[in-house]
Amino acid sequence: MNEATLEFIRIHADEDVRQLAFLGKKFPEVDMSYALDQVAGRQKARVKIPSWAATDGIVYPPHLSMEQCSSEQTARYKARIAGEGAMLVDLTAGYGVDMAFMSAGFKQAVHVEMQPQLCAISSDNYKLLGLNHVQVVCSDGVEYLHQMQHADLIFIDPARRDQHGARTYGIADCTPNVLEIIDEMLEKADRVLIKLSPMLDWQKAVSDVGCVSEVHIVSVANECKELLLEVKNGKGEKVKVFCVNNDQVFSYEIGEPHPLTSSPSHPFTLSPLHPLTFLYEPNASVMKAGCFQLIEQRFGVTQPDANSHLFLSEQKVEGFPGRGFVIERISTMNKRELKDALAGIDNANIATRNFPLSVADLRKRLKLKDGGDVYIFATTDAKKGHLLFICRKIS
Repeated sequence: MNEATLEFIRIHADEDVRQLAFLGKKFPEVDMSYALDQVAGRQKARVKIPSWAATDGIVYPPHLSMEQCSSEQTARYKARIAGEGAMLVDLTAGYGVDMAFMSAGFKQAVHVEMQPQLCAISSDNYKLLGLNHVQVVCSDGVEYLHQMQHADLIFIDPARRDQHGARTYGIADCTPNVLEIIDEMLEKADRVLIKLSPMLDWQKAVSDVGCVSEVHIVSVANECKELLLEVKNGKGEKVKVFCVNNDQVFSYEIGEPHPLTSSPSHPFTLSPLHPLTFLYEPNASVMKAGCFQLIEQRFGVTQPDANSHLFLSEQKVEGFPGRGFVIERISTMNKRELKDALAGIDNANIATRNFPLSVADLRKRLKLKDGGDVYIFATTDAKKGHLLFICRKIS
C-alpha cells in the first residue's frame, strides 16, 4: 500500500464508492481495488462495527466478507456467552469480528481461517487493537480441529453458501457440516458455540445437533440476525432459550412449568364492558421462538386469537419483550364503524396479523398514507371477526 493509495482513501473517505470506481484512469498510481474496499468498508463499519470505524488504521476486507461478518452488537453479545477461560478457538474466523470481541475474556485464542488475505488483514488488525494473545492460523478449520489440543470453547460459523455461491440454510448443507464434526468438537472442548442461519427451525436444529444446553435467538432493531446454539457434553434434559432484541432479553426453559406472574386476562371479546387499554407486539426473537402461551402466562395478557400473536391488556405491562401501544379505538371492518374510528386520521403505520388483506390492500381500502404516529394492527379474533386496533406508542 503506497502513499498515493493512502492519500486517496483519506480524501475520498465519505464519497460514493460507485462514483469513485470511475476515477481509476485518473489515478494510475493508486491501488484502486484496495482503496475502494477501504472506503466502502469504513463507511459500512460506521454502522456495523462503530468502534473499529473510529480506530485509525483498521484494514477492511473485500465487499462480500464485510457483508458476511458479524456486527459489533451481535459480537459483543457472543462475548457475553463466551465468558472467560484459558483457550478459545474459532474454526471459521473469517474477518475476525467475533474473535476480536470474544477473545477479550480468554488468556489465549486461535483464529483459524483458510483465506490468506483475510488472515493477513486480521493479523494486522489484532495488533492494532492490542489483541496480542490471538494467534492467526491460515488453515482449513476441520483439519485444524483434527490436530488441535484442548480448548475451553470452540466457536464455529459454517459458511452458508454452496460451491456456486448460492445461499444454503440447512445445517448439513453448510460448510463445514457441523453434524459430522460435533462429536469431535465436544471431545476437544468443554463447550461449543455454533452460529447458524436465523432462517432455520431452531427446534429441529436442537434435535439435529443434540446436547444443546442453550439457544440464543438474536435480533437487532427487531430483525432476527443469528441463531446460536451452545453445546455441552453431558447436559441435562432442559434447554434454556434466550430471545434477544437489542437490550431486551426474555428467557425460559423448555419443558419446565411456568407459574403465572399475574392472572391472565379474560378471553377477548369486543365489548364496551371489556376496557382494553394496551396492545403489545412481541419482538422478532419472540416471534421466532413461538413461545406465545408462555408470554400470556408470564405477563397476564391475552391474544385476540391464537394465531394473532398480538397481546392485549387492561393494564400497562412492564418488561414486555417487544413494543407497547395505547389502544385509542377498536373497529370492525363495517364501513360506518371505520368512518368513525378513522375520523381525523390521514396517515398510519399498518400491520396485519392473521388477516385476509395484505398491508398494501388494507391501506388502499382505508385510504391512508404511510407514516405518522398512528399505528393500526389488523387481525382476526377467535370468532373469525376482523378487527382493527388503532393505537399510539406508549410514551
